[in-house]
Amino acid sequence: MAAAGGEVRRNAIDAVIGGLVAAALALPLLGFRLVDSAQGLSLGFRFDLVLWAALAVAAGRFALGLLGGVLGRHPLRPPEALIGPLSRSRPWLGWAMIAFAALLPLLPFADRNLIDKATLVLIYVMLGWGLNIVVGLAGLLDLGFVAFYAVGAYSYALLAVNFGWSFWICLPLAGLLAAGFGIALGFPVLRLRGDYLAIVTLGFGEIIRVVLQNWQDLTNGPQGISGIPRPSLFGLRFAASAPEGETTFAEFFGIAFAAEHRVTFLYFVILALALATNLFALRIRRLPIGRAWEALREDEIACRSLGLNPTTVKLSAFATGAMFAGFAGSFFATRQGFISPESFTFIESAVILAIVVLGGMGSQIGVVLAALLLVGLPEWFRDLQQYRMVAFGGAMVLIMLWRPSGLLASRNPTVRLHGGSR
Repeated sequence: MAAAGGEVRRNAIDAVIGGLVAAALALPLLGFRLVDSAQGLSLGFRFDLVLWAALAVAAGRFALGLLGGVLGRHPLRPPEALIGPLSRSRPWLGWAMIAFAALLPLLPFADRNLIDKATLVLIYVMLGWGLNIVVGLAGLLDLGFVAFYAVGAYSYALLAVNFGWSFWICLPLAGLLAAGFGIALGFPVLRLRGDYLAIVTLGFGEIIRVVLQNWQDLTNGPQGISGIPRPSLFGLRFAASAPEGETTFAEFFGIAFAAEHRVTFLYFVILALALATNLFALRIRRLPIGRAWEALREDEIACRSLGLNPTTVKLSAFATGAMFAGFAGSFFATRQGFISPESFTFIESAVILAIVVLGGMGSQIGVVLAALLLVGLPEWFRDLQQYRMVAFGGAMVLIMLWRPSGLLASRNPTVRLHGGSR
């Protein structure tokens, strides 16, 4: 009884402290407001909201403490009996996700709106897998990943609009140009690591955005680039009519024209690109360059002592991740039909990095789950859009308390050395 009373007393003290902290944080945010009257603006007070916020936090903290005492573990941490089977079932979970994604447009409840939202989620999944190579495998913190995304998008837009090149020709070129920018970023940061590397990559991303916004002769500045051509299926346009000598998709197959055909085609294109990215990432981890990335992530000094060149390893990681960001940017441009510098702000880099961290650095399936949570849910529930950053912050806090390594972290080495029998 004494132990139980002491536990309740400690939970009560923690609840009071939590409530006081919540009140201090809520006071400047909720406690004051400007009141418009005939005499002008005056300062009003809403201390009742501050009190309710403090009481809610105190009650929640007290309830979590009691729940943790009953469960015998942290109340936000799931039992190992749940985590273990989920980790062991990753291959089956991955195949189930692929099958569901491939059959999604054929399902009876899949309308144009759902397919379009799934296309957007797949773009972020592809970006997350690209950044996962840099952050999850090589251990290089990149806060300017959106710069390569922008390079890919503008590369395709400029080549398609000015030269009339098709999407299938511009797609590899956009990836190569983005990879070139990845190498250009890699050279100045070869001697940096940790926080210093993050600051430089952040600056690189902002430089690219500012250049796109001010180089009006090339990028049209803040007005952006419009009229970006859509991709075609072997020359078949997804339109109601085609120029003389060309055939539309509907005419070729003898069906009625529907706007859903183009949306579905774009969905399958990004699905194929995402699956190719996933296959590449899984295969390259077992190659010498993938093992070199993992060695660099674990210990750069040990990596150097093994005869590996950290310069080459870092540049290859930056170039490979940037290449897939360029592919995704090229698809984003053709899907939107219009791009501007406002589409490539720092918040996009934050979203992609949050997807990688929350999903678990090095985990391919974890990136998919995090993209569904951070991109799919706000898109499906439009009312949540204005609370996206609040959701990011809350998710980060919860994941650090619940699973510090991510939802489905995968930092196990690709190659294991088994000791032989003596």
